Amino acid sequence: MPEKEQAYFDLLKQKIVTVMRQSYPGINPSIELWKGQEIVDFQEDLRIKVNANISEKWFYTHMKSSGKSLPRIDVLNLLARYAGFANWDDFIFRNQQTVDEISAPVSANRYFFIVPLLALAIMGVLFGLFKIFNTRDYRFTFVDADTHEPLTGKNIEVILLPEDESPVHTLVGEDGIMHLRTDKSKIRMVVNSPYYQSDTIVRIVKKLEKDEKIMLKPDDYALMIHYFSTMQVDDWEKRRRSLEAMIDDRAMIYQVIRDKEEVGMALYNKQEFIDRLTMPAGSLRNVEVLASHFKDGKIMILRFRINEPMQ
Repeated sequence: MPEKEQAYFDLLKQKIVTVMRQSYPGINPSIELWKGQEIVDFQEDLRIKVNANISEKWFYTHMKSSGKSLPRIDVLNLLARYAGFANWDDFIFRNQQTVDEISAPVSANRYFFIVPLLALAIMGVLFGLFKIFNTRDYRFTFVDADTHEPLTGKNIEVILLPEDESPVHTLVGEDGIMHLRTDKSKIRMVVNSPYYQSDTIVRIVKKLEKDEKIMLKPDDYALMIHYFSTMQVDDWEKRRRSLEAMIDDRAMIYQVIRDKEEVGMALYNKQEFIDRLTMPAGSLRNVEVLASHFKDGKIMILRFRINEPMQ
């Protein structure tokens, strides 16, 4: 039945309980919980006061549960008279304000829950559409800051730093290009490469500009060490002076050893490394720098390996 009709009928049942408690003070205040003798007492009181009869089945159908429709109007008139009103219409007329006050919070509560849920659903759909339409494929090309040439085959590592998420590690392709699919407008990354200075890059990407170039500054010290180990140089003293100037006295220098017979690491101090790299009969040839860290403009940590002997 309509909600307002149900509200009037529920109020009428409360009025009936009030009348019954005048004759039976101990009766249950909830008419839905009446049973047995309580129902018999109500039937008797109804006969006495309005000369009307209802069956126990009718009581269970209409008074103990919420039916799909109101009872017949003649029965409603009898019940209204029992509760002290002229008839059902009189009961409605005199209780309009009460029912409106009862119904208003119910409707308000319904809207209180429904409206936010609808708003959240709409926001969820809009957010999903926003993610779909704003997700783009971008291409970042890494180039040498001096030559402006793409850095191909340079073993470039990128650490993406998304907001409120853990860092994501990735390697740039041999062509020096990194592809990234994202819906973010601000990209922040740390770029590491053995022969280029580590740098933190921040880019504000634009939807219509999907190609970005990132300049990396060469690590001159790492390049010099590589050249010293591969080139035939006659002026050994000049080479030593250059190495003395670029390496810190407290530097930690590691050689990564990975071959068929041995896997491990060798540790050198500054002088040992310079001696092996600069002496004509030194053992460090064809050095490939893996990583280097600086402090006050000097190499503090250096990791390298020896490539296959030059032919």
